[in-house]
Amino acid sequence: MLIQISFVSIQIYAVIRKSIIKLQCVDEKSIHINMSYSVIQAKVMDGVNSTHEYFMRQAIKEAEKAADINEVPVGAVIVYDNRIIARAHNQKEMLKDPTAHAEMIAITQCAEYLQNWRLTGATIYVTLEPCAMCAGALVQARIDRLVYGAVDKKAGACVSVMNLVQNPKLNHRLEVIPNILADECRDILKRFFLENCRIR
Repeated sequence: MLIQISFVSIQIYAVIRKSIIKLQCVDEKSIHINMSYSVIQAKVMDGVNSTHEYFMRQAIKEAEKAADINEVPVGAVIVYDNRIIARAHNQKEMLKDPTAHAEMIAITQCAEYLQNWRLTGATIYVTLEPCAMCAGALVQARIDRLVYGAVDKKAGACVSVMNLVQNPKLNHRLEVIPNILADECRDILKRFFLENCRIR
């Protein structure tokens, strides 16, 4: 009995190969398609992760600025149309303002830039899981997405203590992507608090 030879559409393999792949049977065809899809999916995810890591590194730079002026090193950037339109770091001590968290300052900058309190389409990158105040502000600002680094087990309001940003009772919920460069974000905080303990 002759086995009919089939060809897989070259479009499926454009990312993987430039030539048409000859398949021997239906099972082999299925295996090749599944493997190819996995490779394509992996490449897409690598690209997404690289983008998140790039912007999180910008937030880390802001956190380092905070540490330089003896503020708790938390930094944030807001991205709109794939470019940074707001940068901020903690300034509670300098401004003598309990609301001067990195996220709050960045939200204000973003609203000023867009001339709109609705920050739809924006993504915020912050080195530490936001507290209840900042999480509430993110909901009020209608920001689309939150990407954060280290978790805050004592005060985090996105998963650790509570989840304000995805509360079904509220009129807006954010997409949340946690643990981007979490170790680096955590290390900055550890170094800061260890140094302050030594000074005291």
